[in-house]
Amino acid sequence: MFLAGLPLTTLLLVGGGVALATVVLYILKLRRRPVAVPFASLWERVLKDREASTFFSQLKRWLSLLLQLAMLAALVLALGDPRPEASALAARNLVVLLDSSASMAATDVDKNRLELAKKKLLELISGLKSEDRMLIAKLDANVRALSPLTSETGVLRQAVERVRWTDTALDLQQGLSFAQDVLRGLPNAEVIVISDGAFVAPASLRDPLGAKLSFVGVGKESDNLAITELSARRYPLDKSRYEVLLALENTGKKAALVELSLFGDGQVIDVSQLRVEPGERVPRFFTDLAGASQQLEARIRVLEGKDYLPNDNRAFARMPERRRAKILVVTPGNTYLEAALLLDEYLDVTQVEPSAYPPSGSFDVTILDGVAPPAAPNTGARLFLNPPASGSPLKRGPRLENFGFDTWDRKSPVLRFMDLLDVQVASGYALKPEPGDHVLGQSELGPILVSGTRAGQSFLSLGFDPRDSDLVLRVAWPLLILNAINTFVEQDAEYQSAYRTGDIWRLRVPAGLETADLKRPDGSRVSIPVREARAEHFGEYAGFYQLSWAGAQVPFSFAANLQDSAESQIGPQSELVVAGAKAQIVSGFEPGLRQRYWGYLLIAVAFVSTLEWFTYHRRLTV
Repeated sequence: MFLAGLPLTTLLLVGGGVALATVVLYILKLRRRPVAVPFASLWERVLKDREASTFFSQLKRWLSLLLQLAMLAALVLALGDPRPEASALAARNLVVLLDSSASMAATDVDKNRLELAKKKLLELISGLKSEDRMLIAKLDANVRALSPLTSETGVLRQAVERVRWTDTALDLQQGLSFAQDVLRGLPNAEVIVISDGAFVAPASLRDPLGAKLSFVGVGKESDNLAITELSARRYPLDKSRYEVLLALENTGKKAALVELSLFGDGQVIDVSQLRVEPGERVPRFFTDLAGASQQLEARIRVLEGKDYLPNDNRAFARMPERRRAKILVVTPGNTYLEAALLLDEYLDVTQVEPSAYPPSGSFDVTILDGVAPPAAPNTGARLFLNPPASGSPLKRGPRLENFGFDTWDRKSPVLRFMDLLDVQVASGYALKPEPGDHVLGQSELGPILVSGTRAGQSFLSLGFDPRDSDLVLRVAWPLLILNAINTFVEQDAEYQSAYRTGDIWRLRVPAGLETADLKRPDGSRVSIPVREARAEHFGEYAGFYQLSWAGAQVPFSFAANLQDSAESQIGPQSELVVAGAKAQIVSGFEPGLRQRYWGYLLIAVAFVSTLEWFTYHRRLTV
């Protein structure tokens, strides 16, 4: 115990002086009011009172005097502000980073990990010293301060109650950088991380942390099944049918039997069972599916084994829109090209002679057959077949004879599912790509199929006339044309099966808007800002969203997923190592450190005063 107020010597002087004055006032001879009485017995009482006026006889009311002195002693001691000895330590400045990432929803502890972490944080708040200051920040893929740097425990407790987990991964680097900025220049600085440790700690920081780093761990188990990938695409030749790529991962230490269900627009499409070994990633490829026009959802249910994180058991995807693309074909005549375009019923094709370019109207894609006129407004992306020496985005290289595709990009959506090894070309030209262009196919002598962007518009160039090859006799020919169109249209519509949570989404909206309305998966709505015809929103939750704005007839729908294998690794860690330094165990938060006894002393004074009043009126101290 120590005194945080007046020092002991001062208290002794003040207490002694006040006590002496009280005793002196108490023993002063009572001045009596003269009263004329007719009875002799009353005179006898007066004489007895005069006999009791000696110094020691005045102390017969000792109980009243003791009560008065006790009250004075308590008031004097309250001026000293007595506190526990541990409170004498220097005040600390604390930043608490509370993990609210997806893994904190794991149910391997009572309720979930986040609730346990909040409970431990409340215990730390209860153990703060009166001069300590704390700031609470919510940390996932982003960091947000929930309170100021304050010593008010009520404000801190309210901040803890507002924390909810998100479907995002944890970015500890960002949280530590935030803590650095808050604590820079403050004495006795400390950063406390409350987390399950299911993340990759940064190996280095932007600057030395410059503060004590402590860690509070939560969590017990590591068993978890997760959907880590989901995407869908329609077939170029039949847009009523589609294919789905899905990946399932067991991030735990035990094998599990899982029921996998696929839903299209809320209806079951496929149900299957599979066993997933520990640490195994199982890809599933669903082909030739039908029955979903807008939304696709995958769910898993564990039949045998444990799964402590439900957040990654569902994944969502938006199906590509089946709209009619407007295609402009500039050609003197090409039967093979016309036949390939007839295979897709969702194409509105307009064909013109090179001399009639550009026609009126707006188009998504323009196919230029052997010509390269200057790009006209509203003519979309451009596909060049055997471009001339001038006018096309790429310069010609050397002339080639009797060549073919020696290598090609099998992962490109333009060449997906194609085998171009045996394609024979009589003559053509190599192309000269510029920095940023992508070579999709090449012969031994140079690139012959290149994609890129010029002035914000996509293009694809084929360095030979298809009619000078056997490509037009193969299935790959219409696939090449239709895949290229689909790729251009999807790029123009910014099609994505799903956005990733934890990123800033920039969604295209009409120019001139200032805000847009976003409906989130839980049904809540939020107004988001628009900058340069892009609605910007930091995605925190998985599910289906709807974006609408003034004048929009149909909301723009899209999906979002966690799909982070690292965040699905929910195995808790007992310690935290950052930049080679091990975080310490939290200390200095014993309950009672904020205790101030002067309040209790004042309560004691009020109690003794009440007691003295009661004894006085009961004639016990009079």
